[in-house]
Amino acid sequence: MQYGAPTMAVDLAARVDGRLERGERARHAVVDALLGLIEEGDLRPTAPRIAERAGLSLRSVFHHFADLEALFAAAADRQLARVRGLARPLARRGPLRARLGAFVRQRARLLEAITPVRRAALLMEPFSAELAGRLRQVRALGREEVARLFAPELAERRPGDRRELLAALTVVSGWHTWEALRAHERLSRPRAARALARMLAALLEGGS
Repeated sequence: MQYGAPTMAVDLAARVDGRLERGERARHAVVDALLGLIEEGDLRPTAPRIAERAGLSLRSVFHHFADLEALFAAAADRQLARVRGLARPLARRGPLRARLGAFVRQRARLLEAITPVRRAALLMEPFSAELAGRLRQVRALGREEVARLFAPELAERRPGDRRELLAALTVVSGWHTWEALRAHERLSRPRAARALARMLAALLEGGS
């Protein structure tokens, strides 16, 4: 009897830990399923399709996520972490052309990677405050990197011009511009990157 209670407590803790681990695996599987469908071109995957892809019941999907908005928010968190991983801070010292080249290479890789999910987010953003918030964070990260990397060029401008230049650089280096170059202008990835470099160089080297 002396050892019964501690043993039961250990068994109970192990069962709880096991349930939590299974629940976490199921959540990951659902998010993986959603992102996988989006990557394949299904920009509005239904809950039944997500459940089938994850190998779970529909009931299980909604056990782990209150609704599709919560699921999309979790997927957006995954993407935000991916963006942070791909957008490592670049060296802010050195000639402008060297910094610009490194920035364009990184942005092209990042923007290409997030395009499928970003297209799907376009459909959800107007109706999801949580998703809109995640996208604001992504845009803020881009703006912060532009301000940090091109601080010498921005510092040369008058305050009003500086703000306009930062806004222009942020927009030009953002996903909507990349989508226009790739999807609407039908440029290859290398050509789109060169076009992006041209636009950024024109802004940075064009004077006030």
